[in-house]
Amino acid sequence: MGLGPFPEIRLADAREKARDARKLVKSGTDPIDARRIEAASSVTFGEFADEFMAGLGQKTKDTRAWNPKHKKQWEESLTKHAALLRPMRLDAITTEHILRVLKPLWNRVPATASRVRGRIERVLDAARARKLRSGDNPAAWRGHLEHLDLAKPSKNADDRRQPAMPWADVPAFIAKLRKREGVAPMALEFLVLTGARSGEVLGAKWDEIDLDAKVWTVPAARTKTAKVHRVPLSTAAMAVLDRARQLRDGDFIFPGRRRGGRLTPTGLAIFMRQGMKIDGAVPHGFRSSFRDWCSEHGIARDLAELSLAHMVGNKTEQAYHRTDLLEQRRPVMEKWGQHCVGETVDNVVLFQAREVVS
Repeated sequence: MGLGPFPEIRLADAREKARDARKLVKSGTDPIDARRIEAASSVTFGEFADEFMAGLGQKTKDTRAWNPKHKKQWEESLTKHAALLRPMRLDAITTEHILRVLKPLWNRVPATASRVRGRIERVLDAARARKLRSGDNPAAWRGHLEHLDLAKPSKNADDRRQPAMPWADVPAFIAKLRKREGVAPMALEFLVLTGARSGEVLGAKWDEIDLDAKVWTVPAARTKTAKVHRVPLSTAAMAVLDRARQLRDGDFIFPGRRRGGRLTPTGLAIFMRQGMKIDGAVPHGFRSSFRDWCSEHGIARDLAELSLAHMVGNKTEQAYHRTDLLEQRRPVMEKWGQHCVGETVDNVVLFQAREVVS
């Protein structure tokens, strides 16, 4: 362990530092670690969190672990929600500080609170590994926060469900929706017909649509799984695009009021609630309506899940099952489209998804 350069450090000073270091050794403390922690005492949570996120973006080999959407979520967690911690020294953060961050979120938006806690925990774990703090992690759930006055995060899917419209009511809703003019009604109808997420629909661009093949290719950067998702477009969905082309004003299929802009998920939800006077259902809930319809009509599970861009099977199955069953999903989406617009179709044949061989 170096004590400093001569002549800045005089012999008497070096001897005193050596004595202090020996005392630390006798007490069971590594004097080098102690010096590192003291030197790093000025490093704030915000500074280190930003450095940690930059490292995630550079080092990850899994595109699912770090794409623009996840980057934005991490930044929101560690800047907006953890704002209280950002100016604090890493070694000064205690359990009380963590609780002050989490409590305002825990009952109101439990899923967000759980993610914020986990991300803070990872940052503090990394700080400890870098010798920037010591002791237990105050953001750890197991063996720590789980024993305090925070409700345990629910694993029950029912607690995470978004309000959904019964599938049998969708045709009446679409009929009412078609009486409205503007971009928002078309975007909402396209969302229902494709089973897509709001962000995917509202970010859709014309160059993602293959009109000849009747396929919409959602880029990986805009999907939750960070994988390209192909959507077979039904006759009803193509009809929406035909109407949208008449209002084309830039790259986005469903542009906002400003030129070159687009609608937002919040705006779409407000339109549905206030403009359409729909209570008890939200845009995202139509994915559940579609899934229930699939179950009621005997659609193979793999076809239903792939239509929603869900991962199917365990990791081993996913490694072998690399097709998205596009052509087998096409009649499913056609029949769903026919249901949504209140028409019947007798010549659509629904295929069962082939088994995956491991």
